[in-house]
Amino acid sequence: MQDYQEYLNAFISYIFIEKGLAKNTAVSYRLDLMQFFEHLSKNNLNLFAITHQDITEFLFKLKTDGLKSSSIYRMMESIKQFYKFLVYENKLSDNPAQNIASPRIASNIPEILSVQEVDVLLKSIPDTNIINIRNRAMFELAYACALRVSELVALRFEDINFKENFLIVKNGKGSKQRVVPFGQTAKNYLEIYLRNRKPNTDPREFIFYSKKSKQVSRITVSHALSALAKKAGFTKRVYPHILRHSCASHLLNGGADIRFVAEILGHSSISTTQIYTHLDTKQIQQKHKQFHPRG
Repeated sequence: MQDYQEYLNAFISYIFIEKGLAKNTAVSYRLDLMQFFEHLSKNNLNLFAITHQDITEFLFKLKTDGLKSSSIYRMMESIKQFYKFLVYENKLSDNPAQNIASPRIASNIPEILSVQEVDVLLKSIPDTNIINIRNRAMFELAYACALRVSELVALRFEDINFKENFLIVKNGKGSKQRVVPFGQTAKNYLEIYLRNRKPNTDPREFIFYSKKSKQVSRITVSHALSALAKKAGFTKRVYPHILRHSCASHLLNGGADIRFVAEILGHSSISTTQIYTHLDTKQIQQKHKQFHPRG
């Protein structure tokens, strides 16, 4: 295989350092491009002489090999961004991947809980001990602020403003921060938890503790929510991210502007948030099919 490692390393450094993309994203780009380079070598193609048709044929081969549309799309984006970088660095005059058509990706509508199901779930948590009190505060806050579980467990006292009712949420994906408001219900349960847990003396201390007075883990949160849902009689799978999905859907269904919801979720583009706008349509279709005489 012809050695394009120098250009690949330069590209990875560019997207990681200059573009500020996450490490996992950079790793995905590298893996995709290594596969692409292997294809070039097997077919005696040169990186700098490749055509639009050559790239299209490679992507079509991935499809015939059974690769999912989402994976083909990611490969296509990796190739596009790599060639865009080569043009930027004056290694090429034109980007042969620029006008490659995107594959049709199946729309994965996220699972959600209804407003009533969220209410039943949260109200089923007893206040019998500090762990249950912690869990009620955690899940109220997760639902109120549409938090990822990694963001939830990483919250520190310095991240919360009780006077104005908002959190500073740090997203590890791109080292970004966002301000997210929370309501009185979440505030009440958070204050109850904080009155019952160990006194706080350090603003850098984590808010949510485990039984061993350490930062609660993502696995602990997931297991606690799953066990809670089963005890409350849920038959569907309930996991931390479903609270985030549910919050986004409920905000939009309640009339919130999609740009506001994108800000709450930490989406850089509202196109990512638009998947939640399809939920109502899907539910309407299901009701029509269920109740219409010719459904």
